[in-house]
Amino acid sequence: MGRNTRKRRSPLAVRAVAASAALAIGGGGLIWANFYASAHESNSSPNTTKAAAAQVATISCPDVGQKLTSVPANAKSNVDTELATLDKQITEAYARLASSRQAQANDAGFVQNAILSPLKDKRSAVIGRIKIDFTRVGAAAPTTLDGLAACTGTTADQAQTTAGGQNNGQQNNGGQQNGGQNNGGQNNGQQNNGGQQNGGQQNNGGAATAAPSASAPANIGGQAGNGPVAADFVDITKVAANVQGKPQKGANASRGTFTTQCGVNANKNFNTDNVIVAPGVTNGAHHLHDYVGNQKVNAFSSNQTFLQGGTSCQNKSDLSSYYWPVVRIQDGTQDFDQNKDGGGKEGNVGKVLTPVSAQIKYVGSPASKVVAMPQFLRIITGDAKTTTNGLANANAHWSCTGFESKVQLTSQYPICPQGSKVVRTFAFQSCWDGQNIDSANHRTHVAFPDPASGVCGNGFKAIPQLTMRLTYNIAPPTIQNGVVKNAYAVDGFPEQLHKAATDHDDFISVTTGGLANKIANCINTGKQCR
Repeated sequence: MGRNTRKRRSPLAVRAVAASAALAIGGGGLIWANFYASAHESNSSPNTTKAAAAQVATISCPDVGQKLTSVPANAKSNVDTELATLDKQITEAYARLASSRQAQANDAGFVQNAILSPLKDKRSAVIGRIKIDFTRVGAAAPTTLDGLAACTGTTADQAQTTAGGQNNGQQNNGGQQNGGQNNGGQNNGQQNNGGQQNGGQQNNGGAATAAPSASAPANIGGQAGNGPVAADFVDITKVAANVQGKPQKGANASRGTFTTQCGVNANKNFNTDNVIVAPGVTNGAHHLHDYVGNQKVNAFSSNQTFLQGGTSCQNKSDLSSYYWPVVRIQDGTQDFDQNKDGGGKEGNVGKVLTPVSAQIKYVGSPASKVVAMPQFLRIITGDAKTTTNGLANANAHWSCTGFESKVQLTSQYPICPQGSKVVRTFAFQSCWDGQNIDSANHRTHVAFPDPASGVCGNGFKAIPQLTMRLTYNIAPPTIQNGVVKNAYAVDGFPEQLHKAATDHDDFISVTTGGLANKIANCINTGKQCR
């Protein structure tokens, strides 16, 4: 999640006429109101494009949860509930935005007066209660939350730039080695597909679409009106190589690996919860997750539940939970959750794809031996809210089979050549603070090593690095006249516009029978274990 630059979008032959809205969750997000007309209308001209872009309103809300780097243990439950309340407030603001397009057209101050100002007041009350939760347990109220209540409006161009735009060089995020690649923020040669970019695209799945109404957003930019758009895709064969070498292994390197086989979620173990970020909150993720490994993970699971959960892994001592947002194909197909929270009701539409393969492997450090992962360690890699937060914590890696050693994309989805599979890879943080199994913002207890040396800093200890590689059979999307057909996208918070950079992965380490020590020993002794 640093920001990067982007090329200016080329004019689109569309003009402003209908609104679509999508919005978000997580204590911070964007309200997206898109105003575009059908590309088939006459009298369209390039001059109307800039006017349309100026009318595309996004409202960015600061991510309160990421500012909470420390929360007293006996206040955590209440704080988690309040953060979920912020999510709910933004969801309600979205509903208001989506149902008030005519009022917005008639009154330039409507969004500010009727949506933003009330939202600020509600957020202020919640932030105040979070501060009280601290003082009730004898802790100082966090000053980092001051000034986070207000949400601000921006244009569509600004939202696209924040989300990554078209600069697809892997980021060296905060000096961290993301996915084992320090790819230097190179520009991956984004192509102007079809001569137009990022159009307010129409029904890209080819499914029939009802005319916009006051209560339903127009079907623009993906089947649900909130992405993806043409500029979110790139022909991987036209992208310059950007993968740089990994650190050289030193004399004390841990060279072994441990592979665990846990399947591809063929049994369709799904939910829209996130027990790490929003424990005790149903639909806390607001998007659908695939689960492999532990089979009893939901918002209400506890460490004891994990130990009783059973596993999809062949090694029955591996009770860890591995979960990630699903990928959907937007070809007009509806899936089981079309009318459910976290699914179609929140902009996640299309057919859920099961990976063809899911490789889960633990690898060592190029600089040192590793210590065993602690029981119940939680790690989130990547950021589901890059459109709001920027790319500082992004750790998305998209590629195609046959191209993985040459091209890794952060901010766009690859269009793979025929016969090549879409690949998502993750390499988790592999430095641990030696004390905590989680942290208030779910980040500060783990870190990436130095990208050049592979050394863990600040007294952190090297742990086995969890790596995951998911492959999918996806027919290549096509782009015609600035419109993408048969798009695919990762599930996400609706306001994040289904950008590729929002990809993320979640992990809870749960083992029995000494498996954590076995994994560390295999890696430290240079063995290849299963």
